[in-house]
Amino acid sequence: MITDRGRLFQLFKYAVYTALTINIFLFFTEEWAASSHRFADGIGLKDVIEGFAASIDTAAWVILLLMFELETYVLEDKQFTRPVTWALHGLRAFCYVFIVYAFYGYLTKLLFFSGATPLAGVSDLCSLVNGQWAYAVDLDEYETLTAAGCAGYSNAAAFFQFPGMSAVVDQAGLTDIVRLAWVDVINAAVWLLVVFVLEADVRLQERDKLGGLFLQVSNFSKFILYGLLLLAAIYWTVKGDFVDSWDAYLWLIAFVFIELNVFDWRQESLEEQKIASEAPI
Repeated sequence: MITDRGRLFQLFKYAVYTALTINIFLFFTEEWAASSHRFADGIGLKDVIEGFAASIDTAAWVILLLMFELETYVLEDKQFTRPVTWALHGLRAFCYVFIVYAFYGYLTKLLFFSGATPLAGVSDLCSLVNGQWAYAVDLDEYETLTAAGCAGYSNAAAFFQFPGMSAVVDQAGLTDIVRLAWVDVINAAVWLLVVFVLEADVRLQERDKLGGLFLQVSNFSKFILYGLLLLAAIYWTVKGDFVDSWDAYLWLIAFVFIELNVFDWRQESLEEQKIASEAPI
């Protein structure tokens, strides 16, 4: 029974990891559709991180997650040879470069949306129906304005245009989009802090020094950080953003698994130390 329960737990864990991998393609599909409006003249190399921040971020995080899974669960202590250790650390450093780069992309996107300016001379959304203008219905979702559907997007009398785009939104929609962009930035920053603390946990555990005051500080800080991430997930749920909220809950579950791995690893080390101390000399 215990073995079956353990197998089910592992199947569930790797099902979560698989779902997170699939989310890379969900984000890419969403951002690719938005890029045709955001970068009407074609997307340049310097624009890739702004246009595909979520896709790049998620891909880097999935690789990082698998590296943590290898180090905290799959590999045994005796398998941490110098080449293996350097390979794990190198891959994680590679992922961190892209995660920080993605954070910059979220920040750039926030600044972009915050730069929306009033569109002069337009008080009726349907007056923009010419096959070129689009309405921003969400952070990364635009709908081309048509005579049949223009009236359904907004009945406001004033609109805002995004810099360099033939895309508009009303005041309420702009407020929602900017708030969502802020949540993306805050969420990305908090996750960076989470892995900073987790990296410290793993490094100390490798040296059998994870305990005492540091463990208390680590647990308290992660309680706050994971709480903030849960609030972000709830916010996306309330706003009806399925992909972001689904992804956020999955990441929280995934890192619960990593935290459990570290906990079990520490318990095994303590048991080994206890046995060694009780062994006859």
